[in-house]
Amino acid sequence: MNVPFLIDTFFVALSGVPVALLVTVVSLLIAVPIGFFLALTRINQIPVINTIAKIYVSFVRGTPIIIQIFVLYSFIPLMLNGIFKKYNIEYSVYDINPLWYAFIIFAFNTAAVLVEVFRSALSTVDKGQLEAAQSVGLTNAQAYRRIIIPQALVTALPNLCTATVNLIKATSLGYAISLYEITLKAKVAANVGYNYVEAYIDIFIVYLILCIVVEQLFKWWEKRLSRYKYANA
Repeated sequence: MNVPFLIDTFFVALSGVPVALLVTVVSLLIAVPIGFFLALTRINQIPVINTIAKIYVSFVRGTPIIIQIFVLYSFIPLMLNGIFKKYNIEYSVYDINPLWYAFIIFAFNTAAVLVEVFRSALSTVDKGQLEAAQSVGLTNAQAYRRIIIPQALVTALPNLCTATVNLIKATSLGYAISLYEITLKAKVAANVGYNYVEAYIDIFIVYLILCIVVEQLFKWWEKRLSRYKYANA
């Protein structure tokens, strides 16, 4: 065990945390509205869109995320290349930063997870509350923003925390698309002296710390939202 390398590479791996967090935050910002919209289509049984949502969720649930990464990372450049050629855009798709692909790929995966998270959470709120809100003159958007979503969020928060932690851990697969995050940085450092055991230990520790911090933040958020829980009881 090369202890000096272990210590040095820990900070190398730590330097990849901003990229991992950036991918996580941006992916969530994309996935949350998509997941919420599709959850509403599932609850309200909207034709066609509901069927598409079911197929989409089943596809993501039934396939490994690493396969989704390879498929999308191969498909997106082909699609963009076709669009660029059609509209005579002089730009090479292979010059696009892998970070942009990571945003799309991880948002695609996370949105499907959040569909079921939001659907189950919204189902716990009594439908009579929406009708009561409409009876006092609130629009659907106002009723959801002021009444439905705060209560549903309390129920969804534990699963939302799990989805976020899983997303953070999934960013470790970003090395497959040459994303210079925690895992790839540590592995590149290990290539010089073949100190892969030490590098993997550092990756393990960094992700463990990161996930524990995120879990504590969600616990703090859950306490802040506890008043809606009592209101819904």
